[in-house]
Amino acid sequence: MNDSKVASANSDVIRVKDLFKQYENDGVVTPVLHGLNFSVPRGQFLAIMGPSGSGKSTLMHILGFLDVASTGLYEFDGEDVTKFDDAQLASMRGEKIGFVFQAFNLLPKATVLENVRLPLLYSNVPISKRDEMAKDAIASVGLAHRITNLSNQLSGGEKQRVAIARALIRKPAVIFADEPTGNLDSKSGIQIMNLLQELNQKHGHTIILVTHETYTAEHAERIIRLMDGNIVSDEAVKNRRTASEDQILK
Repeated sequence: MNDSKVASANSDVIRVKDLFKQYENDGVVTPVLHGLNFSVPRGQFLAIMGPSGSGKSTLMHILGFLDVASTGLYEFDGEDVTKFDDAQLASMRGEKIGFVFQAFNLLPKATVLENVRLPLLYSNVPISKRDEMAKDAIASVGLAHRITNLSNQLSGGEKQRVAIARALIRKPAVIFADEPTGNLDSKSGIQIMNLLQELNQKHGHTIILVTHETYTAEHAERIIRLMDGNIVSDEAVKNRRTASEDQILK
């Protein structure tokens, strides 16, 4: 690894330059993203906001290796991933990225332990270590007492904590949270945002939150706002919402 690559890897986990995305269907070209430029320092909690159709989901899919840009540069951990093939992107996605989705995406008849352990199924992690890794991740989200419960026996907030534990198990470079409070009541939603904030502030996880809710986004330290595929603002959160210690993990 050369010196410039080391510098990039040590400062920004993500760097995007002149990123464009368009889709073509039956000869009709639909532009979605228009020359985006930004970087994400390691350990930052970033929120990407925008209304439906703004391009925020497409951007998350590209950053999370679920889609590829049409043109432009995307560096992840100092590597230009726009040159990667499907197998390389899948490997990066499995090893470097953790996803938390609005719909939880849990196996309903599997236990909490089994759901959290799932990302290790096709990994090189020895079978003897998988339960220990899963238990550590479950404990980190405050659900050690639910480890043998089936996921369909949990509340919505508990299901989302399981999803966060599953995202953490491989110690990813970035956690993407896509509308993580969308299926939760307000109290559970606040608890999930407090948990994500704690994972960022106390444990240094880089988190990218995709949301249309201002209240949710204000738990982050920076907000990028998209409109019609363009960045219309990129600012630090002036009045960041924080949780008192007695609110966290209740």
